[in-house]
Amino acid sequence: MAKNVNFEPSRTLMEFRLLPGLSSKKTVPEEVSLRTQLVYSEKDEKKYYLNIPIVSAAMQSVSGAKMGIELAKLGGTAFIFCSQSIESQAKMIFKIKNHKAGFVKPKTMKPDMTVKEMYKIRKETGHSTFPVVDDNEIFLGLISKWDYDISLHKDYLVKDRMIPKENIEIGTNITDLKEANRVLLESHKSVLPILDNNGKLLYMIFRKDINDQLNNPLEVHDEKKRLLAVAAINTHDFKERVPKLVETEVDVLAIDSSDGYTIFQKDTIEWINKNYPEIPVIGGNIITKEGFRFLVDSGSGSVKVGMGGGSICITQEQKGTGRGLATTIIDIAEERDKYFKESGKYIPIVADGGVTSTKDITIALALGADYVMMGRYFARMEESPTEKIVVNNRVMKPYWGEGSARACDWKLKRYNQAKFIEGVEGLVEYAGRLRDNLDETLIKIKSSMSTCGVKNIREFHEKAELELVSALAIREGKVHDIYQGTESKEIQELPETDY
Repeated sequence: MAKNVNFEPSRTLMEFRLLPGLSSKKTVPEEVSLRTQLVYSEKDEKKYYLNIPIVSAAMQSVSGAKMGIELAKLGGTAFIFCSQSIESQAKMIFKIKNHKAGFVKPKTMKPDMTVKEMYKIRKETGHSTFPVVDDNEIFLGLISKWDYDISLHKDYLVKDRMIPKENIEIGTNITDLKEANRVLLESHKSVLPILDNNGKLLYMIFRKDINDQLNNPLEVHDEKKRLLAVAAINTHDFKERVPKLVETEVDVLAIDSSDGYTIFQKDTIEWINKNYPEIPVIGGNIITKEGFRFLVDSGSGSVKVGMGGGSICITQEQKGTGRGLATTIIDIAEERDKYFKESGKYIPIVADGGVTSTKDITIALALGADYVMMGRYFARMEESPTEKIVVNNRVMKPYWGEGSARACDWKLKRYNQAKFIEGVEGLVEYAGRLRDNLDETLIKIKSSMSTCGVKNIREFHEKAELELVSALAIREGKVHDIYQGTESKEIQELPETDY
């Protein structure tokens, strides 16, 4: 007989509703904060917090460099998928970390290079302005696209076309972005090289990056104002993949697996903590208290919870393993809070799979999740890695999971893994730019929290009251008993009748 058989059914997010709490002037939507902890860090560093409780899933059809850049600007982060070559993933992380930053570690040119050689690098990188340094990294000048014409100057040396240091406004040992902005404004320049006391180039600061940051007040970034970047890894090639990702200065690593309660995750987490203790690791996925303790004891700084609930996931059908996400969150949140009382360490939990709407997000947060991971929501956006296609006059984007045949083909060739599929492929309707959709989602979350009388997510955990609802109550909460069929036939007005 089985070790344990539980006859109480596990519950899904759609089966719960929130009960209102007393709202006040302090809990109006404008005052509600969605800031949440991404991962535990011993020093409680600011960069390990998100300003919105939403991340995009580590999937080929969801989280590429464009999604990573845009979502970090808007306050969240993308988990860059690992079902690709190490070099390809490292390039994506590099693009995110170097997209903008305030303090940019730039590509440099040597003075004796030809303009033709420099122009080739410009085409490869897409950058238009480069600092010129000698072999000791001493700053000599700047060269931009305005300083040469490739048809006229291709055989000139860079030093003959650059603007020399003497004619450039520079900053010395500036570490504060506001101070750098002040110097830029006074100089009327668009770029500011930052040097040390010996004239060695440290960073470059571009006015466009400062303006970009001002236009994205929720942006999440590291201590050098570079966008936050999270990379997914696996338990197979982590010893080769992690060092390359660390070289790109990735902020957080997340193990991508449908089953995190394994010795393989323990080995992976412990190896990373030993060799790269400065990089937090997110473990998962798990669905039991025992799984949570296992990962936390192994050194996981955050835990993804959920199994088999995604819109394209068929793990439960294929393997018979899984659990309703609501029950999973309830159990794990209880264990998380217990662990916090015992150790003083607050380990965030991530609700992953089965979060399909704003209502689901708020229910997941109320039950105890610190943030949610979504795939389908982001796959619909302009920034996802797939191309738009037209089907029956509707603009669509392809969507597939990491357990699908398409993703499994990569894993099978590389690791002799994935002998059967745990996901399907499909299409989702194109929704436009992420920032044009995300605002409405966030407003709805804040409105829900306001109705419950709470002003932040931790308070939501403590004060939220929820109720299990019946199938009839769910039906009652939807549009019903009216006719909306105006698509195929025009509604004809009846003649007026005297009564």
